[in-house]
Amino acid sequence: MTHQSPNVGESRLERGKRALAEIDGEAGNNVVAALADIAPDFAKYLFEFPFGDIYCRPGLDLRAREIATIAALTAMGTATPQLKVHIEAGLNVGVTREEITEVIMQMAVYAGFPAALNGLFAAKDVFNARFPNQTEDAA
Repeated sequence: MTHQSPNVGESRLERGKRALAEIDGEAGNNVVAALADIAPDFAKYLFEFPFGDIYCRPGLDLRAREIATIAALTAMGTATPQLKVHIEAGLNVGVTREEITEVIMQMAVYAGFPAALNGLFAAKDVFNARFPNQTEDAA
């Protein structure tokens, strides 16, 4: 899928909710639910801007967008919870374990070894939770 075309009469909020459900599944809904008691308006912004506007743009498919997001969050080095959500999202849209590992390793060149190490450990946590009976060699 290249982008989430708006349905006739669909709002940014509706389009964003649809995109988030497809990309992040339950993990995205958990983030939004966790904001309900502290910043419910922020949850609305998450639906509308990143998912309703940016992720739904033409030009990149969801797979490419998640690869870019995984790289950016790894390079930041300070966003492990969000990185884990987007590693899950990457898997949801067809990025392989091997590709995720390679993207994170590539960030050692640009963001340093500590950021890449943190990213690899985040990926390991996600892979172990999602594929409990598979070894790391089965990437």
